[in-house]
Parts: sequence; C-alpha cells; structure tokens
Amino acid sequence: MPEKLIYESKKSKIYFFEDSEWDKPVLLKVLNYEFPTPRDISQFYNEFDIIEGLGMIGTREALKCLKHRGKHAMYLEWVEGKTVKEAFAGKQEDIRDFLHLAITIAQAVGELHDQNIIHKDISGNNMIVNLQERWVKIIDFGIASKITQKEQHLGNPEHLNGTLEYLSPEQTGRMNRVIDYRTNLYSLGIVFYEMLCGTTPFAGQDAMGIVHGHIAISPTPPHQVNSIVPKVISDIVMILLAKKSEDRYQSAQGLEVDLLRCFDELTEKGSIEPFRLQQEDHSGKFSLSQKLYGRDREIELLLSKFESAASGGLELVLVAGYSGTGKSALVHEVHKPITEKAGYFVEGKFDQYQRSVPYYSLVKAFSEFIDILLGENEQRSSTMRKRILEAVGEEGKVLTDVLPGLELIIGEQPDIPELGGSEARNRFNYVFRKFAIAVSTAEHPAVVFIDDLQWADSSSLMLLKSLVTDPGNDHLLFIGAYRDNEVSPSHPFMITVEEVRKPVLRSTTSRSGTSVLSMWVN
Repeated sequence: MPEKLIYESKKSKIYFFEDSEWDKPVLLKVLNYEFPTPRDISQFYNEFDIIEGLGMIGTREALKCLKHRGKHAMYLEWVEGKTVKEAFAGKQEDIRDFLHLAITIAQAVGELHDQNIIHKDISGNNMIVNLQERWVKIIDFGIASKITQKEQHLGNPEHLNGTLEYLSPEQTGRMNRVIDYRTNLYSLGIVFYEMLCGTTPFAGQDAMGIVHGHIAISPTPPHQVNSIVPKVISDIVMILLAKKSEDRYQSAQGLEVDLLRCFDELTEKGSIEPFRLQQEDHSGKFSLSQKLYGRDREIELLLSKFESAASGGLELVLVAGYSGTGKSALVHEVHKPITEKAGYFVEGKFDQYQRSVPYYSLVKAFSEFIDILLGENEQRSSTMRKRILEAVGEEGKVLTDVLPGLELIIGEQPDIPELGGSEARNRFNYVFRKFAIAVSTAEHPAVVFIDDLQWADSSSLMLLKSLVTDPGNDHLLFIGAYRDNEVSPSHPFMITVEEVRKPVLRSTTSRSGTSVLSMWVN
C-alpha cells in the first residue's frame, strides 16, 4: 500500500495510507531517531499504551505497534479535520460555533478524566475538529499519564514538557503543587481563550515571561479583548485559568453543564443572561488541598530573604526540624518569586550513605545549574560563558573534572598542576566560589537549596562556609535544611554555622557578618 509523508519533525515522521489491513485510511507514526534512548522509546509508545482499547469517542484508535524499516512505529486511526487553532483562525465572532465545539471538547476531556488520564499537553494543535459534523479528537498522548498525581521539578522553561503557551501553573514546576487532572482544565482554558480572542494570553513573550504569566499574571478577560464574547462565557474561561487548581472547575462535566446552559440561552433568547456558575461542578475525585497551612510567617521570612538576595545581598537561611515536618515544602514556596525575578533555583541533598563522596550534594546542585545554562538562548548563554571564563581563568579544569557538563559551556580547559592535600582543597574552594559568583547576577539571582546538612562531609562544610562568607558573593540565597534532633552543639555542621555567624570583612570601610536566618519547622 503506497505511503505519503504528511508530517516530519525531529522527533517523528507521519505517513498517510489510503488503504490498509483495517479497510480504512490510517496513519503510520515513526520514531525519527537513529539511535533512540530507552526513554525516547518509552515516551513514543506511551501514546499507544494510554489509548489502546479505550474506545473513547474523543480520541483516535490505536491500531498496531511495529518496526518500520528498522525504526519504532505505530498505526493510528486517520481522522479528517483541522486543528482547533486552524479551524478557529479568524472565527472569533462566531459564539455559536465556539459553544458547539467547546461543549464537545469538554465531553472529550471528561472522557479522559473518567479514565484517570492526565493528558498534560492539551493545546490548540493537539485537537482535531470538524466544525460541520461537530466532533473532536484529542491527539498526541506522548507525555500523558494514567496516574492521579505527578510531581514536577523546577528546570529551564524552554525545556518543559508540553506546549509552553498552554502549560498549567503547576506544570511549570514553580508553584510547589503536584499535577492532577485539573491541569487539563487550565490548558483547556487557554484553548478557549485562543478561540475567542485569536491569541493565547501570554503570546509574544520569551519563555520565562510566559512561565511568569502562567503563575502570576491574570490575563485580560476575553470579553474585554473581544466585545462580542458574552460576559458569562468570559467568566467561565477565567475560572478555568485560575492559578490554583482548587479555584478552577473541578470537573469537565461541571464545565459542560455551564456551557450547555449558555448554548441553550443563546439559541432560545439570542443572548445569555448571567447565572451562577459551577452549580453542578462536582469532581467525584478525592483531592487533598495543596495549600501550605500554618507557615505564613516562615514563608514571609523566606520570601523577604529572597528579595534581599535579589537586590544584591548574600543570605543564608537554615531550616531545622524533624524528618517529615515539611522543610522541603516550605523552601519550595520560593519558586514563584524566583520566576518573577528571572532567577535560578537548584537543589541537592546529602545522603548518609554517600558521606565518603566529597561535595556530593553541591556537585548535584550545581550540575542542575549547568543543565539550566545549557538550555538558555544563545544570547544568555554567550553572556554566561564569558562571565564563567573570566571567573575561573586558567583553572577551569578544577571544575570540569567534577562538573563535566560545564565543558559544554566553556569548552575544554587546559591542564593544571597537580596539588595534594589542603592545597588542592583550597584551590577547589577558591575556583568554585568564583564560579558561584559568576552565575549569581542581578539579572538572574540564584537560590541554592541543600537538604540534610546533618550528613554533610567535612570538605563540603568547608566549601559551604567559603561560599556563604565570600565578601564578593552577592545576589545569592543559600538555604540549608537539617534535622536538629540529629545534631549537637559539637556536631561539625553546627560548628560551621557558628563560624559563619562571625563577622567578616565585606569592604574596606564596613564590617558585617553574613545575614543568617534560622527557623524551626515543627
């Protein structure tokens, strides 16, 4: 049967077959990597695994997995239609068509939720529609999951899973919230906004600007962008776009009920009178609130320290408490203001079984830094490359030996003389401090979070001390968490803390200590 290539990207190729063994047109989706990793293969087949045998009206059928010319491939049902983005281009005045399609989409998303499927990439490009026959098919389940909750971690915004303009706030990893089925409802709100206004709410900004918009900026309501949009429909969209998942619609079925009422009123009366929304919005799913209760004072203190660091300070915050008392959850509340300031957040964790590995946690944290820098745009990468090279001078190999990814940023470094004992350690600490200074800037203040400091080795403690007492270091917030029931005043970590509290020379005219804040989480 003859094949026709209809789409190609770096990741996949899609072929169309008019005839097939199923006696109907089909698509052949082929993984386009010559040497795919196990993760590439798993993600590719995830779409097939998620939708095979479900028989849902709102998704296309998964037919068969195979190898095609030595590459991983799958046959999928062919559906004739346009993407939502294409179908609604220039149709922002047709509210009746919007409601027809919005109701159908809500039904399709409701089907996913009934199967506990979190799509995680609902967008105007991942829904095929037919405006004449009034049907929709949700496609591209490559990053979907059938779990009810999924944690997300902070990373480079240009490399987040999903389509950036449609990501929910919790998908950005900067809201200290897990991902559940309500992430699809936020993304659906972006799709509806685009259908009504002709653009997504935060289009035209860079990656960090879009992420900041998702987590902190309330978009202009659709009825203020497009005067034809009824206020009630605009309100529905704004509920979907709530930053906190508990403030959105809690079910696609509740959304569908309100959209159906809008359609009925528009059909019968020619207009839509205001009514109370979400009256039939019941999720039927058990969800614990993700709000952090009883920590308002601690959060306020933590955020004030970040603001001080962003303004040019060097701040150290120590969070003490028993295991399981929420120290990490408290620290992660700083994610949102970090994004607002275009800052960096990295973290590491000491391990009681890795005490023999010097700098274990710090190497992990700053490896995250390097991963973020590798994903920056060319202008930012070039600036950072120059700063790091100026900082490390001819001793860059001290760092690339323990942070090999750094070589991808600053290039291969010249050999350095071998030193032993304390001389080698002092040189490493010196160069590492210079590197930390280079990556903590006014444009991009840095937060470094290190957990379980009670298990830190002596070399790491010396490096930490040098980092948080260096007079040249600024725009840096260092947060350390530890179990205070596992340390005594004579513990090496506590001795280091007391040494850090001593005044250090910050300039030729003033003498002050590193700003240290200690808090206890009970």
